[in-house]
Amino acid sequence: MDYKFLGKDITYDALKAMTPQEREELCSELRDKILNTVSKNGGHLASNLGAVELTVALLSVFDYKQDKIIFDVGHQSYSYKLLTGRYDRFDTLRQKDGISGFPRVSESPYDVFDTGHSSTSISAAMGIARARDLEGKKNYVVAVIGDGALTGGLAYEAINDLGHSKTKMLIILNDNEMSIDKNVGGLSKYLSKLRISSGYLSAKRTTESFLQKLGFFGRGLIKIILAIKDFFRFLLYRKKPSMFEDLGLVYYGPVDGHKTDDLIKAFDAVKDIRGPVLIHVLTKKGKGYGPAESNPSDYHGVGPFDLETGVTAGKNSYTTVFANTITEMAVKNNKIVAISAAMTLGTGLDNFQMKFPSRFFDCGIAEEHSVTMAGGLAISGFIPVVAIYSSFLQRAYDEMITDCCFMNNHVVFAIDRTGFVGNDGHTHHGLLDISYLNSMVNMTVLSPRDYSDLKMCLKYAVENVDGPVAVRYPRGTSPFEAEGPLYEDVSDCVKPHIVEDYGNDFVIVSTGRISEEADIAVNKLKEQGIFGKHIYVSMIKPVPAKEIMELIDGISSVFSLEEGILSGGFGEALERELQILGFESDVTVFGVKDPLVRAMSQKEQIRFCGLDGESVAASIKAKL
Repeated sequence: MDYKFLGKDITYDALKAMTPQEREELCSELRDKILNTVSKNGGHLASNLGAVELTVALLSVFDYKQDKIIFDVGHQSYSYKLLTGRYDRFDTLRQKDGISGFPRVSESPYDVFDTGHSSTSISAAMGIARARDLEGKKNYVVAVIGDGALTGGLAYEAINDLGHSKTKMLIILNDNEMSIDKNVGGLSKYLSKLRISSGYLSAKRTTESFLQKLGFFGRGLIKIILAIKDFFRFLLYRKKPSMFEDLGLVYYGPVDGHKTDDLIKAFDAVKDIRGPVLIHVLTKKGKGYGPAESNPSDYHGVGPFDLETGVTAGKNSYTTVFANTITEMAVKNNKIVAISAAMTLGTGLDNFQMKFPSRFFDCGIAEEHSVTMAGGLAISGFIPVVAIYSSFLQRAYDEMITDCCFMNNHVVFAIDRTGFVGNDGHTHHGLLDISYLNSMVNMTVLSPRDYSDLKMCLKYAVENVDGPVAVRYPRGTSPFEAEGPLYEDVSDCVKPHIVEDYGNDFVIVSTGRISEEADIAVNKLKEQGIFGKHIYVSMIKPVPAKEIMELIDGISSVFSLEEGILSGGFGEALERELQILGFESDVTVFGVKDPLVRAMSQKEQIRFCGLDGESVAASIKAKL
């Protein structure tokens, strides 16, 4: 489709010179392009539709070729990409060798910091602003952060430093009353109050500016007025109008985030204040597309869909099987409680929340708090199930060790999105969790193969383990057509099982979903006259080495396959434990060498890393 503005060289000067009507037309074009691309490729929709006017206004005031703009999480940066030289490649969004769905410094000089996880923008912007000051430069630094991301503790560590140091930079608080799910907690309530109290601060800025121009006399009046104002505020409100001002920031807002003229005036008004400024902007997720406006959570991250009919309900997945199973178990066991870090829908716990509202806790984007709180629940006799994505749980590494593992607290970690996640790319892969879980004392780790195996592992984790236990499972649907369990008794799920047995030329020991590729490899080699067996293991910590040793008796060529990094992974642990028992050969480990695997489908990522059945079969044949 030909656009009037998109696709042309849209410079800072061109944006600045646009009329309000032209900017409105540009915003319509951006929405059209985003909708048509995301409906074909999948991606983050609601957040991007809500940030269109904000982005246009930003780039009308700040020159992206000189100034530094950091988007928190980065899942709202599609308009920014379209306006900063990537229109011609936008159709490749989230595809193999295409542009990322998040800001990437390797993709464009105008993406100044890699983002993908929450609450990092203010810290990163402070570092960039301090570097600017050390070099004597004058460019502007802007951090765009959502109200959901502002529930993350890292954001407040940065704000505390910023208010103390008085470093000059601008924070834009993009307040749409949501992160992925509806925001929870005291901050959400506080921002609701600020949304209806904007006039006071606007008047304050205008009055102070006028009085400053009166010189010594004006400054004296300011002190008198401030003293009177504080006295009456103490009597009437007993609090200041903004906690951000208490923390040392200049607060301005709220501003309508869908009126570019109002946004431009606000940005122009504060851009040269010598110190940290926070502008509070109100936007609506999904703006301009009815279904996304009505149900923004359903349109947060979507696969390809029909624009006319909208997003339809997905198939059964590992996530839904986890959620249904733990909800069923909670009916019979009132000690089970569930915890989410602002990902109730993403982890499938919305049904648990509805059935057991008093036993469900959404802590906001606060993985560290979620884990330590779970430790407190566990030591008090409850069984907390903490459902967090693998890459997000990395933030709580210390809390898992000190507040759960050292005390041997029975906390069940339901780790979603393990292994390859597909088109979100490297910031969201769960390729590190086996390694970081292997480093934790007292931790049991289970990695189920299919849906029935996941159910068994969850039951084992809740009913048969006394200390901390992790059940890790991937994004998406099971590749296995047969859903019959490998065993009947729950306690058998921790034992290794032979799933393919054609001979003793070699053996592959696999774990998790990627065992499908081991099945393929064994059968490929059988067709070529090489006869081996495939042993599947759900329990990867502690490794059931004695049982595996018995199953591989007489076989010297042993291979392992996992969907995780090589260093510290399952294969390394397997080799070490087998050699302790007297196994004299090496174990050849198939795993991920470099976790920086870019956006492409999960199948493409598996092939890219040489972990698909055909590649594994070829490597084994070359080794034998």
